[in-house]
Amino acid sequence: MQEESKFSQFTEKFVDFAAELGNQIYLRSLRDAFATIMPIFIVAGISVLVNNVIFPLFLTGDSLASAQVWGSVVTNGTLSVSGLLLAAAIGYCLAKNKEYKNPFAAAIISLSTLIIMMPINLELVTVADSDVTIAVTGALSYSNLGTSGMFAGIIIGLLATDLFIKLAGIEKLRIKMPEMVPPAVTASFNVLIPVIIILCGFGAVSALLGVFASTDLVSLIRYWIAEPLKSVNASLPGVCLLYTLGNLLFCFGIHQSVITGALLDPFMIQNINENMLAFANHQAIPNILCSPLVNNFGLLGGSGNTICLIIATFLFSKYKASRSIAELSAAPGLFNINEPVIFGYPIVFNIALIIPFVLMPTIGITIGYYTTLWGWMNPSVVFTPRTTPPILNAYLATGGDWRAVVIQLAVIALGVLIYLPFKKLSEKIQSKSAGLDEEDEEEGEIVTAEEA
Repeated sequence: MQEESKFSQFTEKFVDFAAELGNQIYLRSLRDAFATIMPIFIVAGISVLVNNVIFPLFLTGDSLASAQVWGSVVTNGTLSVSGLLLAAAIGYCLAKNKEYKNPFAAAIISLSTLIIMMPINLELVTVADSDVTIAVTGALSYSNLGTSGMFAGIIIGLLATDLFIKLAGIEKLRIKMPEMVPPAVTASFNVLIPVIIILCGFGAVSALLGVFASTDLVSLIRYWIAEPLKSVNASLPGVCLLYTLGNLLFCFGIHQSVITGALLDPFMIQNINENMLAFANHQAIPNILCSPLVNNFGLLGGSGNTICLIIATFLFSKYKASRSIAELSAAPGLFNINEPVIFGYPIVFNIALIIPFVLMPTIGITIGYYTTLWGWMNPSVVFTPRTTPPILNAYLATGGDWRAVVIQLAVIALGVLIYLPFKKLSEKIQSKSAGLDEEDEEEGEIVTAEEA
């Protein structure tokens, strides 16, 4: 009893900590920002798929090159400026979450600050001699504006917006205007001094870094913060650990995005963006672990690969309550929405189903990772929405590789076998709780608790 009490106390403290972490305003703003610009990444994925998979099916030579201009310009307006878009989205979302009355101003400040912190000179390699570089002034590089600059956009967007809101709240820094002045003009002058302080202050930091250190803040963030974090969070052990913790939280009623949405999704989205850009430019694919691979092998039917549980119920269960839940959950499960299963089966607070629910993402992601590493299927190169049905998502994400479909089906089959004994155990527990005897269960005459 004492051990059970200690475990209960630990569980309660863990859940409280996770809930506080999920409600942390900066992490919440980060999740909101990624959700805001998610359609941009989906459009980029469509353009990459059409340009590199569909067009080559019926076009060749100059006709293909002409048609692929469409995908190139769409990529330039989406992937290639994703860091810039993310900085503005973070500024807006953080201001909204802090209930600042002018979130558009915060978005503009965030965007402007990010550009200020970029290098003023670009070193480009000449076509004639790769060992010769030339300095170009007055230009911005897609490498800083796009996927490589996403983490800089996150940090600078959060920092600049937070400082702006704090300075804008100081009464002495506001410029009072007569009442007859239009409200829009008054609002602009109210934040004029904070804007001057922030932009000029960041400008001074950028100038000092450029003059005395021959570097810039974007590069420093990339090499000293983004890459070390990415090497941990975006590694196979890191991804598996975070999804294990996230699903464990889900078992206690807290959505797994509390953990994965803030600590993992930024890196996974950045990785697929880098893959799409490399695929569009016919370069080697740099990343195995990315958002589509995780979704297509670790979130089949939703968190915990619950589509396997639904299939196992249809194939092997005679328990009427379970089959009813499976029937209701099948349609949403095809689109990777599994709240009906989690709360209806239930998986929440169901010790029998917690084990496979927590383990399946790790198993699926690991299989997807190593089959890609061994060359058994293509890397993920197209950003597919999380709600894309299984089989279709694996085929599209890998640029039309049928082997990915076979491997995904193998993961589903393995998941059915893993879920099966725990499902039977859960049904036995439910039947006893409903006051039903073993004879009823063996004859397949199990009814719901309400009917009992």
